[in-house]
Amino acid sequence: MQKEVDQIVNWLQEQVKLAGVNGLLVGISGGIDSAVVAHLIKRACPDHSLGVLMPINTSEENMQDAKEVAASCGINTITVDLTEARASMYGNITKELKSSATYKEENAQLAKANLSARLRMSTLYTVATNHNYLVVGTDNAAEWYTGYFTKYGDGGVDILPIVEFTKGEVKELADYLGVPDSVLNKQPSADLWEGQSDEKEMGTTYAEIDALIKGESIPEKDKEIIEAMHKRTTHKRDPLPQFSRTI
Repeated sequence: MQKEVDQIVNWLQEQVKLAGVNGLLVGISGGIDSAVVAHLIKRACPDHSLGVLMPINTSEENMQDAKEVAASCGINTITVDLTEARASMYGNITKELKSSATYKEENAQLAKANLSARLRMSTLYTVATNHNYLVVGTDNAAEWYTGYFTKYGDGGVDILPIVEFTKGEVKELADYLGVPDSVLNKQPSADLWEGQSDEKEMGTTYAEIDALIKGESIPEKDKEIIEAMHKRTTHKRDPLPQFSRTI
C-alpha cells in the first residue's frame, strides 16, 4: 500500500511540474473518494494544497465529515456556500423553460443535481486560477466505467489520480491513509439531493461493478445494468467529436 501511495504522490508532483503550476486543490464532499484525494495532494504538495468545501443545502453530517477529512490530513480549506447561487440560477432557468411550455418536470431533479455539480466545478476552477493550482478529480474506476459522474461537473477536472482504483481499492487506500471511520464506513452518496445514494440510483452495487471491471463473474442482471450504463455514457469518456474538413 505504501508503494501505491508513493507512486500516486510522485505522479501528482510530476503533474505540477509539467503544468508549471504552484500546487493542487480538490473539492472535499465528506465522501471517501475526495477524502483519499485530499490526503494524497497534501502529501504531494504539503505547502501548496487546498480543500474546497462547497455546500448546497448540504446536511450538517456531511459538512462535519468534510471538516474531519481536512483535519485528518492537515490540509488547508476554504468554504464557498453555493446554496443561494444554485437556487437563483435554477429558478431563473426554470422560469424561462416554464414560460415557453418546454419544461419537463420528470427531468427536474437530475437537471438540478447536474447544475450543482457544474457550479462546484466552476467554483473549483475560479479558486484554482487564483492560486495557480490544478483541479484534481476524485473519480474512481467504477465511476469512470459506468459514467457515474456529471459531464463538465465532477468530471470537469485537470487530472485523475485514482481513476484506475476500484471502489474497494479506494477504501483500502482510505484506511491506510487515515481517513476518519465516519467517512470510511458511510454509504456512498454524491449528496445531490436528500436521501440520494449512489447504489440506489445506479440499481447495482460498487462491489458488482468492481468485480466486473476485474473480469469476475457477476449476476446477469447486474451485468446488464452496468454494461448499459457504460454504453450510454461513452461520450463522457471519449474526446469530443470533431468535424474533419475534406478538400
